[in-house]
Amino acid sequence: MKRQPVHPGAVLREDVLPEMQITVSEFARLMRVSRQTIHNILNETKPVTPNIALRLGKIIGNGPNIWLRLQEAYDLWEVELSIASELKTIKRYKAA
Repeated sequence: MKRQPVHPGAVLREDVLPEMQITVSEFARLMRVSRQTIHNILNETKPVTPNIALRLGKIIGNGPNIWLRLQEAYDLWEVELSIASELKTIKRYKAA
């Protein structure tokens, strides 16, 4: 992958919440999570967990999978960057 995938919090912050015309507090209340949880996701400091993905999918109506895929792509990108030099030393195993 050439460029960093978008964090699901950015999608919520830039697209979903403005479209819903809802405050973070109201969104958190409807999802039955704390405002801090939503703020942490919007600030891209915490991931979308399966628990949160289920809640997002329910309230937005698009299911949990899109949120989990966004988070997975973001996480893989971050980890790949952090262990890039180590990955270069791992050779592919060829079975006999």
